Amino acid sequence: QKARFQLFGDTVNTTARMESNGLPGRIQASEATFKALGKLGKGHWARKRDELVQAKGKGKMQTYWVDPKMSDASTIESASSLES
Repeated sequence: QKARFQLFGDTVNTTARMESNGLPGRIQASEATFKALGKLGKGHWARKRDELVQAKGKGKMQTYWVDPKMSDASTIESASSLES
């Protein structure tokens, strides 16, 4: 018999809302994930989306496009600003 898992909670709901606002072939990340990337010295991998994402039950959210191939010069917010 195969193991079955069911995920519930705010994280899953937020992810579903973000998925419906994504674009094919793009990786979208939450602000919390963007901050975690910054703490790991990888903040240059992410770029702030121009528009806010409307998430049912959450309101408007700032999300980020993630691309590990991006250079430091393409980052809108520096990782150092996340340490505050």
